[in-house]
Amino acid sequence: MPRPFRRSFFARDVHAVARDLIGVTMLFKGVGGRIVEVEAYHHTDPAAHSYNGQTARNAVMFGPPGYAYVYRSYGIHWCVNFVCEDEGSASAALIRAIEPTDGIAAMRRRRGLDNERLLCAGPGRVCAALGITSAHNALPLDQPPFALLSREEDVAIAVGPRIGITKAAALPWRYGLKGSRFLSKPFPAAAGR
Repeated sequence: MPRPFRRSFFARDVHAVARDLIGVTMLFKGVGGRIVEVEAYHHTDPAAHSYNGQTARNAVMFGPPGYAYVYRSYGIHWCVNFVCEDEGSASAALIRAIEPTDGIAAMRRRRGLDNERLLCAGPGRVCAALGITSAHNALPLDQPPFALLSREEDVAIAVGPRIGITKAAALPWRYGLKGSRFLSKPFPAAAGR
């Protein structure tokens, strides 16, 4: 039986959190599905928004773990991260893709397409499909409108480099559900635990 998450789940290493999020059900106002792809951003990582210190934009990353960090990417797409406590603070796991399971009709309306595989295959698509915006920045992940439910079985995890960044791009800090057709981009065939 899936169990709701507590904020304490996020009070640990961002890589452990990212791996453990694969297969977890993420709902936002009852709409969502199974997380199939996550990227880790450690505070010592030059690609992390927290790398150069606290700003108005990234302030939630410097607070306690278990909160949403929502930002606009390239001035176009909202992206949602889960703040983790890793050697202090300022680390986060970016939700890159989910397998739609709940509220698919609402996702299709918001995204203007029928193809389930493309509804949430990418961080901007996740937020568009679920209706997550900057208004939801700094909200706790263990209370409505968010709901996270534990996975019911072990999953095979693929590991590879992150996508769409230029700094520290080769680091194998992207985690995904091995073989999922809902990934934003497939992992190389050799990628594994």
